[in-house]
Amino acid sequence: MGSRISTARGAGTWWRLGAPAVFLLFWSSGFAIGKVGLQYAPPLILLSVRYACVVVILLPLQWIFRTRLPRTARQWFDLCVVGFLIQFVYFSMSYMGMKAGLSAGGIALIVSMEPILVGIVSPATVGERVPWMQWLGLALGLAGAVLVIAAKSRVELASPLGVGLAVCALIGMTAGVLYEKRYSQQVHPIGANLAQCTVGLVFCLPLALATETTHIDWTWQFSGALAYLVVCNSLISISLLLAMVRRQQAARVSALFFLVPPGAALMGMLLLGESMPFAAWVGMAIAAAGVWIANRT
Repeated sequence: MGSRISTARGAGTWWRLGAPAVFLLFWSSGFAIGKVGLQYAPPLILLSVRYACVVVILLPLQWIFRTRLPRTARQWFDLCVVGFLIQFVYFSMSYMGMKAGLSAGGIALIVSMEPILVGIVSPATVGERVPWMQWLGLALGLAGAVLVIAAKSRVELASPLGVGLAVCALIGMTAGVLYEKRYSQQVHPIGANLAQCTVGLVFCLPLALATETTHIDWTWQFSGALAYLVVCNSLISISLLLAMVRRQQAARVSALFFLVPPGAALMGMLLLGESMPFAAWVGMAIAAAGVWIANRT
């Protein structure tokens, strides 16, 4: 009995502390890594190659481990909808927004609204009520994220096309999280990721071939960025995000996105030697306090 209790406590600690930390580390750094990859390949071509690599990795694993897959047409449909919203809408619109001239600060600011949208829509869609203290945490998280972005870079919204694409990315991620929360099935991460990345590939590749050049500059920088995006973003981060949404309140998990701009700024300082103004440190502290309040409520 004692070993079962300690195991349960260990699992609870992992999902409360470890999973969010790993998710934030890989998701935050993935934004900068994605910009590196876009220097050597068009956005939809980059995503198509990324998803193809994920499918090639997961297909034999699915065959070896025989993990659980959806058993009904409705379960397959729900899984594919989440894949379409996150893998295609969110990532493709984000990448194309950056290519269209929207600054990193601008796209981060727009996408940082995702927890607020989830908090507004979740009572009607998934039946989750957001208490006022949690709203306070969400407001603090947004204020901290905005302060970090403003301190680190110029927030230019001069590209109407880029702004529109970023808004589409915001809507895609919000809808994907809420749909996963309401209709998710207990599908193993291998099967879920395989199906969703296949959906992303099916939608990205034809659009890429119709609208973009297929040229890729296969430098070691591009290869390294692609490997990171495949393993850390597609295989690890997405699996953790979907698992946390299934286990916890959607608004609490979404609040983690407020820490993505501070996390990206911190990774830039540690890995690239970028400066961290004092105001950015203050914003990071405010965002962390907001996320703590949102998750403690």
